[in-house]
Amino acid sequence: MMDLQTPITINTEDTFKTIFSKYGAYALDKQDNLANAIGELEGDLDIDEGTLAFNNDLKFDIQILGFYSEEFNQWSWAWDNENIGFNEDLILSSEKIKEIGDEFEIKEFSTPVFEIDFDECHAMIMIASSLLDDSGYYVADVDDLKIFLSINSDKVKEDNSSEKFRLIFNSFQKNYDVYTKLAFEGYTKLKGYDFKERDDFSLAKIGEDRVIASFSERGKLMGIQLLTAD
Repeated sequence: MMDLQTPITINTEDTFKTIFSKYGAYALDKQDNLANAIGELEGDLDIDEGTLAFNNDLKFDIQILGFYSEEFNQWSWAWDNENIGFNEDLILSSEKIKEIGDEFEIKEFSTPVFEIDFDECHAMIMIASSLLDDSGYYVADVDDLKIFLSINSDKVKEDNSSEKFRLIFNSFQKNYDVYTKLAFEGYTKLKGYDFKERDDFSLAKIGEDRVIASFSERGKLMGIQLLTAD
């Protein structure tokens, strides 16, 4: 009988922390791919053209997700466009996030403007990036605003190695307040890898390699091991 895995989804009773635990590591994986593509280059945003250029050979079409005012600690979603005037073609991804927020009662996605810390913006957009399944996001400085942009391009190459999986997960659970076991499951399944769970450990099958994470009774990571086929 085929072993059908339960997919990663949002439930209406999920807290923001639960949703971030499910989707955050996958977004961190994407950000690592994007960082490898652009290096230390700073992007040149052209809103009229709808592009973000890093040099003559590296230019991406973009979607505008929203923007942050450091002066007022205020986030604004691009889907709340009536008084902004963005080209409608540039806010389609933002509108998708609004639809998800409405469906699952996620106030962070369905409230047009609200106060928030800058670091919390990143957590929010990491979830959005995973839900959109884009290539990553970029933050452009324009006057006094931080504009969050979604990028989707085959110029951003994926690294699907088991070693990267181990490093990304370890970094995610160390640097963010998440439910660690859930984060491992979410990252594994969103990457399309086989996931197995036992009482005290979880396993990700990546090709012929295995990443095994062991947990305490309270779900804290006790250790993470990479077993390669070599």
